[in-house]
Amino acid sequence: MEIRDLGRLDLNLLVALEALLEERSVSRAAERLYITQSAMSKTLGRLRELFDDQLFVRRGSGMVPTPRAEQIAASLPQVLQAVQAMVRPLNFDPATYDGQMNILMQGHMGVWFLPALMARLQEKSPGMRVRAFSRIEHAFDQLATGSLDFALQIERQQYPPDLDLTTLAFARPVLLARKGHPLHKLEAFTIEDLTQFPHLALLSTDISELSFHEGDAEAVLEFERRAPHHYETDDLQTALEIVRKTDCLFPAPPMFIEQFNLSRYISALPIPGIGDVSIKYVAVRHQRVIGSPAHDFFYQQIIELTAEIRARLGLPDLPTLREQKKLAY
Repeated sequence: MEIRDLGRLDLNLLVALEALLEERSVSRAAERLYITQSAMSKTLGRLRELFDDQLFVRRGSGMVPTPRAEQIAASLPQVLQAVQAMVRPLNFDPATYDGQMNILMQGHMGVWFLPALMARLQEKSPGMRVRAFSRIEHAFDQLATGSLDFALQIERQQYPPDLDLTTLAFARPVLLARKGHPLHKLEAFTIEDLTQFPHLALLSTDISELSFHEGDAEAVLEFERRAPHHYETDDLQTALEIVRKTDCLFPAPPMFIEQFNLSRYISALPIPGIGDVSIKYVAVRHQRVIGSPAHDFFYQQIIELTAEIRARLGLPDLPTLREQKKLAY
């Protein structure tokens, strides 16, 4: 049967066929389905036309299935059970869930977020598997196709309209420098002073694609232009070691100092000239997963965990519920 022919397939016919196969009697099958014997006889006629086979032949007071009917009988119960399961509301239990979530945590986010998330899931949903990526090509397309379930990242300036964003946290960027760095000898310093030293960056999206909360985003771009990155790496631990052992400066979120216990050998310096610019961290998902119990559960763990991290690290509270969750445009 071609896919276009499925329009003439009445699911009730398959239900009736299962009753006929089990009862081997038109009258008993009719009683079981609470219809008249005449209606069941007409249904059998439609079944014979549908399958182009007699399906049953009379023998004594009952009926005997044909080889074609016996072939159908082997798979029909599974087909009906699958249809029944498809239309039944999803029953989700985190404790017994066995499935996988694919999540992108760009740049440094995975280092300080993923361990806490794993600990949380081990307690609440031990069977849930997580595949985490720090970089992935065409992430928005991956979210749309289902290859990726969620993305945690610094907010971009533009998103496709079918993506849903939730604000997670705000943080003002700082410069990480080793203890004893020459800049510590200055009471105040300018961008010109910063250009005298090499700069380090994690491989990530171009800064011109990022969105900044409050302050002057142009000042950030000016800082990027005048103090360009000399070195780049995609490994955070390597970056921190370079900062600790050289005069490289590393623009980064302030939570690094506490999260990695860096205060013994690295300090956070203000970035001059950018005012009160903040970085906004967001969780991104495609509209197709909204309403999926497993995805909603996982998303809620992200939201609750980031609230705990904000409180522990002393990050600013989210301004309003309206800003916490919005549809990108």
